[in-house]
Amino acid sequence: MKEAKHYYYLCSFILFAILWSAVPVFSYPIAFTDVQGNHISITKSPLRVVSLVPGITEIIFRIGAGDAVKAVTHYDTYPPETVHKTVVGGFFSPSLKAIEAIQPDVIFLSGLHKEIIKKFENEKCQLINLDAKSVSDIYRNIDLLGKIFNRQKQAETLIKDIRNELQIVAGKVESIPESKRKRVIRLMGRDPVMIPGDDSFQNEYIRIAGGIPPKLNKKGNIVLVTKEEWIRFNPQIIYGCGGDRETARKFFDQPGWKDVEAVKNGKIFYFPCDLTCRASTRAGYFVPWLFARIYENEFSRKELQVFKDHIFKSRHFDLDLDYIEDARIVFSRIHDFVNKTLIVEFKEPLSVVSSLEGQRKHIISVGNHYSPPPCWALGHKLGLKKIRERVYQVIGKSEDKVSFIFTGADMDNLAVKQKRFKDMKVYALVTAGVKSNAVRMSVDEGRFYEPGTINIILLTNMKLSQRAMTRAIISATEAKTAALQDFDIRSSRTPLIHQATGTGTDNIIVVEGKGSKINNAGGHTKMGELIARAVYEAVQEAMYKQNGMVFRRNVFQRLKDRKISGFGLISVDGCECNVGKYDLIKAFEEILLQPRYAGFIESSFAISDDYEKGLVNDLGFFELWCSDMAEEIAGKKIGTTKDFIADKDMPRVLRMALNSLLNGLYVRIK
Repeated sequence: MKEAKHYYYLCSFILFAILWSAVPVFSYPIAFTDVQGNHISITKSPLRVVSLVPGITEIIFRIGAGDAVKAVTHYDTYPPETVHKTVVGGFFSPSLKAIEAIQPDVIFLSGLHKEIIKKFENEKCQLINLDAKSVSDIYRNIDLLGKIFNRQKQAETLIKDIRNELQIVAGKVESIPESKRKRVIRLMGRDPVMIPGDDSFQNEYIRIAGGIPPKLNKKGNIVLVTKEEWIRFNPQIIYGCGGDRETARKFFDQPGWKDVEAVKNGKIFYFPCDLTCRASTRAGYFVPWLFARIYENEFSRKELQVFKDHIFKSRHFDLDLDYIEDARIVFSRIHDFVNKTLIVEFKEPLSVVSSLEGQRKHIISVGNHYSPPPCWALGHKLGLKKIRERVYQVIGKSEDKVSFIFTGADMDNLAVKQKRFKDMKVYALVTAGVKSNAVRMSVDEGRFYEPGTINIILLTNMKLSQRAMTRAIISATEAKTAALQDFDIRSSRTPLIHQATGTGTDNIIVVEGKGSKINNAGGHTKMGELIARAVYEAVQEAMYKQNGMVFRRNVFQRLKDRKISGFGLISVDGCECNVGKYDLIKAFEEILLQPRYAGFIESSFAISDDYEKGLVNDLGFFELWCSDMAEEIAGKKIGTTKDFIADKDMPRVLRMALNSLLNGLYVRIK
């Protein structure tokens, strides 16, 4: 009886502990002061949020509160789920009308959004400014947003993950003597040359990565650097984002600007803008990458590693095929950074055909290995053979018994698709990154790019002959290309005029399988059909997971895919008018929020591609359409039109379409 009583109390205590652990450690309201000095009280978790700051948007999604976000700017592209949210314009000039239509209860904004503040400061919604100027500010924002959205545990985990990655970099930096630290500058702006101010988080990124940033006694997100200051600092490493290439092209062949170590030695690197320009949740992703580019030699030395190479976890998944022993993703640390490897084990040796290795026999496992960005430059330096040897050593594989392909696309974004017909079954295991090195074969020049890669592994429940395996490669490749073209993925080299057919580093493995013999996997066969359907769907899912690509991307994203941006697009040079470039950009972004005009530009994309191919010869009909659009926007007849397009290489159709909107807006607002 006494034991039963003790058992009852023990169970009661455990139940109480479980219930207590599920209760938030705080209760609403949450009171805090934002960076503008506004005293804010949140009485319940927000339900209708407009986020105008991409770094804040990232945090909200990463802590699992993305459902509360109803609208973002077109600069919000991460994580992929943001693509499904309403767009209210750009960061610098979001539409007041579009925001008002959302009826938000909270707007996250920055100090630059003065019009938003003026419009909504007396409304019922909360205006919150959480500008971040340091890594500690990032942690503060994650913690605060975790409380606001009742996601404290997720916020704590996110902060811990970022800290861990930055601590690894700090450990590697400690081994580099102060005398060998390199001078690093972040290139910004267009004309004149700009850099981050002394108090910018971007300079803190440089310091954490072991670099020495300039100190000009100038504060702000972006400040002017003179030629004299540039020469005096003499950077050994220069880095920027994609848009900064134009500044480099313009200035780095001029006296003074070109006479620094970084330019002389070709130490100029470019990273994605959503990593370099944001104090965001991906600080722990970007800073190690920056470190690896600054200290390539030190990074490759095994004795400077913080951790020994090792596997630290794995995640299994099911493949319903009799000859599969196991399928899993293995997580390992190689060169201190997290690598992820897809491994499919067979119950007995099989033959495979690999586009990387050719025909292989007696293979007991196939796989797809992901190397993170810090390891990419090292891969280029050491070569595939040495990288492959090291990976196999870490995951315990023998090169003569396995066949792997390699990628820069994260294995967390793996897409697995199965297709069946009667007794026939096909699996396609696909990773796909298409933003950095998508190419159009037959047109683009063969150059080496950073890893992007579409990797495909095909598995069937039939036994494919050698002929069927090689023919399966064609079926899969055609399906991959169809997926890219249906998504309108653009060539990285010639995005204005060409769709991509693949990336420069695509690979495929076809496994012979076990079961009934199949001698053909071409387009007229059921096996070829199943392969193509599985690959088509898997490529599209993988592109969404890796790059946020969907069929119905908004017009702003479609413009970005073609490397068209408002600031780079529009020129008012030589225009004797009272309309400034900023006013025209703002009006241009706002009008594209209207489906009618967005649809007009989207239609021009298709017409332009066909015109460049020679499939459309007479543009008379399109000229009339453009004229009608311009006068509709202007609200009256337009006599002489102007050419506002800065890019001399802009295709004719796109130039006509964009100019029609800009001329209509110019007449309306001048």
